[in-house]
Amino acid sequence: MKAKILVIDDDTSLRRVLEYNLQEEGYDVAAAASGEDGLRLFKQLQPDLVITDMKMSGMDGLKVLKSIKESSADTLVIIITAFGTVDVAVEAMKAGAYDYITKPFNREALKLTVKKALQFSGLAEENKRLKDELADKSDFRSIVGSSPEMEKVFAMVRKVADTEASVFITGESGTGKELIARSIHANSSRRDGPFVAINCSAIPRDLLESELFGHTKGAFTGAIKEKSGKFQLADCGTIFLDEVGELLLELQPKLLRVLQEKEVEPLGGTKPQKLDVRVISATSLNMEKAIADGTFRDDLYYRLSVIPIHLPPLRERRKDIPLLIKYFSAKHGSDKISFDKEALEALSMFAWPGNVRELENTVERLLIMRSSDVIRFGELPDKFREPSSSHKNRVVRLPDEGYSLEQLEREIVIEALERNAWNQTAAARFLRIPRHTLIYRIEKYNIEQER
Repeated sequence: MKAKILVIDDDTSLRRVLEYNLQEEGYDVAAAASGEDGLRLFKQLQPDLVITDMKMSGMDGLKVLKSIKESSADTLVIIITAFGTVDVAVEAMKAGAYDYITKPFNREALKLTVKKALQFSGLAEENKRLKDELADKSDFRSIVGSSPEMEKVFAMVRKVADTEASVFITGESGTGKELIARSIHANSSRRDGPFVAINCSAIPRDLLESELFGHTKGAFTGAIKEKSGKFQLADCGTIFLDEVGELLLELQPKLLRVLQEKEVEPLGGTKPQKLDVRVISATSLNMEKAIADGTFRDDLYYRLSVIPIHLPPLRERRKDIPLLIKYFSAKHGSDKISFDKEALEALSMFAWPGNVRELENTVERLLIMRSSDVIRFGELPDKFREPSSSHKNRVVRLPDEGYSLEQLEREIVIEALERNAWNQTAAARFLRIPRHTLIYRIEKYNIEQER
């Protein structure tokens, strides 16, 4: 069955080009010369996808988009915008647009964007519903959890795995974001292709561009031969951009271009290379704050976060802790070792700031140090045996009369700088924030080193 696409554009030549190219790809295409005519056709035809220009006389593309979303929230809309008006496109994506194409565009970019949208809607995978019904926990054998919070995550992964949509995973450090990314890849049509992961915060600043996009021979001192970047290595597969929120601001436009054009230009190169890569990103940062602070581009964020998935911290799914303890015991070769009831309760009530990663390290340490086949409450480290209190052992003590949050933040930044001899890289690492975020705070609070 052909997918039905409605094109809305008041530019006759562009409308005809879109009609021709889409018909050549085998789609059933209808066209309208205005927003008003487009909405009338939409009600008659109920198309699977709408492509509309943003700037039109009469009803513009944003109004068309909002009207379509009000009457049919599931219909995907791709908007067309002129080069240099990305802010308008971002506004449309906030209003519910699936994606956008900038003019002038080439046929390949149009083809890939439309294909991706239709795959997302499920039209390109007619048996997806059956696959979802047959899917079970075995799809997630590396992820342990039966709590309602994790069931929601599993359901979302099943729903999006076999699409081409970009996925954005959020959650605190140690919650298992890469495991979710790998599960999405393993349950997708790309499962036989490569899964390539890169931590954007772990690569030195001067090497990150080369690591991501590759370089040509002689591109910089030490580039003695051509090297493929992570994007090229992930071709026909999936790339996982971990801690993408810490990506250098100067590299963000290049990543945005890769996502828009589906091609990459290596450092020092002049010829772009076409790519077929699904992008899954993750961060432990507050992205709304990063965008507000100017450390992350909003247009890039909306490109990356077509499908957001949030991983709850371990303290919000305590039901899973006994299961995880059993799993980690078996993983580390001690499946016959057990924990007494009091020990399990103490471990289940702990806050686990380091989440699943911290729990695994704790279980491994207890297994090594145990004195018998049953680990008892008395063998737990002191922090697990102390009476729980939400006010105990707090680092920050606030005066009764209140305190300025900005003043507190300023003092924390100064303290971190002083502890690290005013080395900004070390201080940023100490505060667990990107260096550019620290620099922003230093400038915001006019912090200067005393001479």
